[in-house]
Amino acid sequence: MSSLSALNSLLGSSAATDLSQILEAATGASSPGIDVSSAVSASITGAEAPETNWENQQTNLQNQTTALTSLQNDATNLDNDMQSLNSLVGPLAAASATSSNSAIVTGTAASGSAIGNNVIVVNSLATTASYSSSSVASASADLPTGETISITPSGGSATTFTTGSGVDSLSDLESAINKAGLGVTASVITDASGARLAITSDTSGSAGSFAISSTGGTFGFTVGNTGNNASLTVNGINVSSASNAVTGVIAGVTLNLQSASPGTSVSLNVAPNISEASNAITQFVADYNTLIGAVNSQYSDTGSGQGVLADDPSVQNLQNTLLQALDYTASPTGGAASTTVPNLSSLGITMNKDGTLTTNTATLSSALQNNFSDVKNFFQGSALNGFANSMDQQLTNFTSPADGAFTVDLQSISTENTALQTDITNFQTNVIAPLKTQLTAEYSSAEIALQQLPAEIKDVDAELGVNSSSGG
Repeated sequence: MSSLSALNSLLGSSAATDLSQILEAATGASSPGIDVSSAVSASITGAEAPETNWENQQTNLQNQTTALTSLQNDATNLDNDMQSLNSLVGPLAAASATSSNSAIVTGTAASGSAIGNNVIVVNSLATTASYSSSSVASASADLPTGETISITPSGGSATTFTTGSGVDSLSDLESAINKAGLGVTASVITDASGARLAITSDTSGSAGSFAISSTGGTFGFTVGNTGNNASLTVNGINVSSASNAVTGVIAGVTLNLQSASPGTSVSLNVAPNISEASNAITQFVADYNTLIGAVNSQYSDTGSGQGVLADDPSVQNLQNTLLQALDYTASPTGGAASTTVPNLSSLGITMNKDGTLTTNTATLSSALQNNFSDVKNFFQGSALNGFANSMDQQLTNFTSPADGAFTVDLQSISTENTALQTDITNFQTNVIAPLKTQLTAEYSSAEIALQQLPAEIKDVDAELGVNSSSGG
């Protein structure tokens, strides 16, 4: 029976009526009372509808921020590739050195090294001056008292050490020499025949030469090696080097002398590092595909609509910029016909229907092997003004931390999100909080009134002559 039907039935009855029955029939509750917390919460939920809309807008802005930041990172990676390919010390300037006889000389070539073949003849290696002392029983054994050991660096004055005055053993002499700062290093060598002191120059070549003399007894030194410069010829020119790592003779190249072989000519070919250049170009293609793929995904509807940036003018502009950038054609001084690499397709890089790129590795390898200078000129032009610079400038319009399109977009989104958060905070402070206080007070008053009803019902029942304990 419905509450209304029950109420009508009670009111139409000729019997004495219990007021509590009337209330129960009217409210559908078996006992009076209000859940104040639930009642206030339900009312507040309805009142917070505008705030829910603002929060949904914030969620959308956060999704846009995430997507834009990802695109910004992808675009920055591609821009870094372009800057690297346009660098005078980047992968297109990388070089490698190949020796025809690595047992005599090898070479390492830095970016920007002079390209070409060089003929090297190593007449003698650089040596480091050294001396060794007489043998004694051990490093701690007493040396003969009164011995004097004088060390004279090349072009310097002698420093004398006297045994028996705190320099009583090889270990003491080792420590004293090393503390003197003479440009030599002393070390105790111990073997089956006893202990000896080895003294070696800190500098190879003739500049590191030094002399040792000793007087007063049986303890003395003998020459191990004299300090001599390396002697070699490079492309017919005599070269003297204090080190076996010879720098400055061939621009950007370090010659590593391995052994002397007078009269033996070794060819050292310095050439572009094809592998490093190929890797850099392949990386550019990969990063381009990542970026254009991310941009294209904003316009793909997979069932839940397009991406959150589909209506962003900056993203639309980026898509057009990327596709148009690939149309670049080199304009060398002698005209397009003077180069074998006027465009990307001549490197084996072609565009697919979705805007991504595919590389024909055989074509790219051939261009690098046979026409490296044309490849370099395509990317760098005659004055760092080729394809790489062109794309770099266009990408910088989007990635610049100061005023790039992505930076401006992200700042705008952040401002909008802050404004929404201010609206939410103000709404909570000025509307929801007072309303919650008001509703809590009202529902609490109603709850108190309902809690008092049973006693009031009994009073009314008594006035009506109803015995509440009789059940009717």
